Amino acid sequence: MAFARQLPTVLPSLLRGLAIAAALVALWQAVVVIFAPPPFMLPPPARVWQALVNRPELWLRDAPTTLAESVIGLVAGAVTGVLLALLMLRLPLLGRVLMPVLVVTQAFPVFAIAPLLVLWFGFGIGSKIVMATIAIFFPVASAFHDGLTRTDESLLDLGRLYRAGRGQELLLLRLPSALPALASGLRVAAVYAPVGALIGEWVGASAGLGYAMLMANGRAQTDVVFAALALLAAMALLLRAAVVALTRHIAPWAPETQVSFR
Repeated sequence: MAFARQLPTVLPSLLRGLAIAAALVALWQAVVVIFAPPPFMLPPPARVWQALVNRPELWLRDAPTTLAESVIGLVAGAVTGVLLALLMLRLPLLGRVLMPVLVVTQAFPVFAIAPLLVLWFGFGIGSKIVMATIAIFFPVASAFHDGLTRTDESLLDLGRLYRAGRGQELLLLRLPSALPALASGLRVAAVYAPVGALIGEWVGASAGLGYAMLMANGRAQTDVVFAALALLAAMALLLRAAVVALTRHIAPWAPETQVSFR
């Protein structure tokens, strides 16, 4: 019943997304026909589709591996970001010290710390989850902290008038006001999560879309690289749509949380 009620909202966005994808594929095919690049530089869409069909391990093994790393990293990064934002709100002095440190960590090239994470956490799924967590916790922490600190002063004055404690002020006033900002941070994080996992797989892995792309690139199998990229793009869109649908229930009063592929 809930899905049936949301269908009129989801269907136009889905159709619009499919139309955009079809237009991009048509443009891609036109470039191939007009300029006739070598297949190892730009394979035609049909060849990429053939790679998807002929290599079922891409979507039976590699895509689920990357998806699992992305989802776990997204959850871990979201929890870490929320806890950091609450900590910085509770201890403003610590927040002023932590924020520059967090900004500096985000300024480091991701590839610079990826080998270290693989060295510390191994070649398994752990290092990829940590990489995804590092890639996404800052947008969540920053957006949520901004939302918490920008609560309408009139609401805070009303809480003080009714002698609300700090815990009541946080739960009843600051958190509801900050939920739209948290939803915005989570939408950004949903796109970053697969990228973080992919970079970890490039550095060291035995499965995943990043591993498949690395192996295919070394063998000049550009069609396989494009097939992996197509799966990664679909994964990012699905993750973002899932996060938008979730945040729509968390903060239904925020217009940004309407289900959309925009």
